[in-house]
Amino acid sequence: MRIVDHRGDLVPHGRATVNGVRLHYLTAGEGEPVLLLHGVPKTSYHWRHVIPLLTSRYRVIVPDMRGLGDSEHAGDGYDMRNVAEDFAQLMTELGHERFRVVGEDWGAAAAYQLAARHPDRVQQLVYQEMILPGFGLEDYSFLTPDNVRSYVWLWHINFYSVPEFPEMLISGHEREYFSYFMKHETHDPSAITPDALDEYVRCYSSPGGVKCMCEIYRATLTDGDQNRESAKTRLPMPVLAVGSEHFIGADNERQMREVADDVRAVTLPWGHQLAEEAPDELAGHYLRFFAGEL
Repeated sequence: MRIVDHRGDLVPHGRATVNGVRLHYLTAGEGEPVLLLHGVPKTSYHWRHVIPLLTSRYRVIVPDMRGLGDSEHAGDGYDMRNVAEDFAQLMTELGHERFRVVGEDWGAAAAYQLAARHPDRVQQLVYQEMILPGFGLEDYSFLTPDNVRSYVWLWHINFYSVPEFPEMLISGHEREYFSYFMKHETHDPSAITPDALDEYVRCYSSPGGVKCMCEIYRATLTDGDQNRESAKTRLPMPVLAVGSEHFIGADNERQMREVADDVRAVTLPWGHQLAEEAPDELAGHYLRFFAGEL
């Protein structure tokens, strides 16, 4: 799929073997490095509209998470502390000792662990649209009247955690499943365009694609233990908590105030897939935060 920088030039692809896994990544632009981390069920393609809005000022590095996109379908290692180490080692491999991190959804969970484990390397953290395991994610998955009524009932947390069944039921129905799933979480369903669905379906329908996705969720209880342990030491770097009015919203800020000292927050009038629903507005907040204007 075609992804371009601010000049309209194609963004180069790269591969690196780090922490025992071969990662695929995109990189473009000049300036201080910014690491963009996608969530599930997405890939680096999720950032296609945001990348050209940043590359005139920053060097962006956009990897596929282990097991997702065009990164290796690793057999294990899907807890967020280990996934964060993938990204720390990738940035070392690319020659970036200090950097900013933007994470959304499960990419935000990895970004939190990256910041917690490498506070000397993470200059600023953007934590976007995610409930951390151990800090409320489990509560969102419960079958309760409030969860069902809110349309933010995260039933899939439990579904994906069941061994083997999700792979059996989703396989062969990836387009129908992921199209409904992603559009349901948006405020503007048309933002999930056919090219994006083509890319996500290509990756998640590849051999082992759905299984790797599920392995991320099967590590949720381990993640919760890790996050509670990490939270004993508060994050020292500036944090921007980004929420959507029609999905997780203010809970992004609530969590970050529990784990960090320097937090500011914005809530956008969209749904969960902010980089696809409102890329210009979103990138504008990133740039102001990076510049110290938020």
